This record gives sequence, structure tokens and C-alpha cells, in this order.
Amino acid sequence: MSRINEKFEELKRKNEGALIGYLTLGDPDIETSKKLIRCLLENVDLLEIGIPFSDPIADGPTIQAAIDRALKAGVNTDIAFEAVAELRNGGVEEPLVFMTYYNIILQYGEERFIKRCSKVGVDGIIVCDLPIEEAEGILQQCEKYGVDFIFLIAPTTTEERIKKIVSRAKGFIYLVSVLGVTGARGELQERTVEVTKWASQYVDIPLAVGFGISKKEHVQRVLEAGAQGAVVGSAFVDIIARKGKDACEELKKLSAELKEGTKKIKVPTSRVQKASVMENGS
Repeated sequence: MSRINEKFEELKRKNEGALIGYLTLGDPDIETSKKLIRCLLENVDLLEIGIPFSDPIADGPTIQAAIDRALKAGVNTDIAFEAVAELRNGGVEEPLVFMTYYNIILQYGEERFIKRCSKVGVDGIIVCDLPIEEAEGILQQCEKYGVDFIFLIAPTTTEERIKKIVSRAKGFIYLVSVLGVTGARGELQERTVEVTKWASQYVDIPLAVGFGISKKEHVQRVLEAGAQGAVVGSAFVDIIARKGKDACEELKKLSAELKEGTKKIKVPTSRVQKASVMENGS
């Protein structure tokens, strides 16, 4: 069982959902970034670490700016692996996931990239622009080296396609809850709740909802709608944009507040339970 699976099982026993954070590696610089990762890991259950890429088409202005700062700081793929190795050697045990774009992996080499993920302690990968139809090679490498490939689904994904994705996914499914790019939003769209309920009917591994989640009540609502995790990225990245090297305390404060939103939530854990939730309208 992977660290990701173990974490979701642990949280299920505690009647909690997962708080999944995101930070761009190297923002505002690599040494500060590693310190801020440790700060955030005090409260998040799982962390997505973004490998900077020059054309981040899925990301909104906040994360695009963070990526730009990281690239200017000289961060590259080798540095990303070295950072994870250092975190693991320093005692970090929480699940870590690389979030990136396929060109990064293609240029590095699929097997070389996945093998090194396994070696340094990266538990899973999210590749924003790689559809399942073109993912067979990397899926085989993930199976070979024990790295979870985490797929994204969206409100436009068909039932047939979701079933196909779920049959190959590991770790969790990332639901992009709104159309568009990443970014914190003041209010949670009702559509996000509806889409979460809809997707939970078809996903029988943990479902994590992202895009637009930035407050405790946002976290509570997506978990009550049937998700097992909530993904928060831009709200954390925005703190770094404002505070830079002094972001640690504010990151810890916000993540602790968001984590409270995951507690004592009745999270459906099987298709039967999810179907019941949908039928009862709760």
C-alpha cells in the first residue's frame, strides 16, 4: 500500500477528510521553498509539489507568477528531485506528489523520471496535460516502480470516460470542479457541490476536489458532498507572493484553519454509500 493509500485509510478511521496542499517548488527561492514546505506539512495531509514549467496552461495568474519566480530562481527537474530527497532524509513522512506538465517528463525520459520519483520518495504524479489515451507508456512505468498516477477529471468528463480513468488511476482522482484555470475564489460555486456529488457516484477510490477552494467552509462543503479530500493551492501560493521568506506563520495559520474543516465529516467511502447520499439529497 502506498503512502497515499495509507493516509486516506488513516483519515477514514479518524472520520476525517484529507487536506491536500500545493506549493510551487522554488518560490521564492529553493532554500526558502523547502522551509515553507515543512511549514505547510505541519497541517496538510498530503502535499502536491509543482515542478515549474514555462507554459503552465492549467494555472491561473497566482500560480503562473509563482512558477515565474521559481524559474528565475533557477529551479529545474534535477533540483526538484534533490529537494524531495533532502526532505525525506530530513524526516518528512507525509505523502508527496509531483504536479507538472508532460513536456517536463518527456524531456527527462519517462522511465528515468518515474524511477527517480520512486528512488527519492515521490509517491505520485499529476500530469495536467496528459490524457489517458496517451498515457500508456508512463502508466507502465508507474506500475513498474510503484508510483501512483493521479488522473484529473472535470465537469465535462463523460461517465464512460470516468470509468475508463478510474480503472487505471491510483492514489486518488483529482476533480477539477470548475472550468477554467486555478485560482482562489471568495465563494464556493454551487456548481462545485453539484459536480462533486455527481462525480462521487462513479469514483470508487478517493476523490479530491480542487480549483477555487480557499476557506474552511469550502472544505467542509465538498467533503459533505461526497469527496474524500480538498485541494488548496492558490490560497497558499498567494501568501508566499505577499510574504516571501516570512510566509511560514501565515501558511501554518491558514492550513490549520482549513484542516479543521476536514474533521468529523461523514465522508462516503463506497459506491453504495455514495449512491445513497445522492438519492437522499444529503
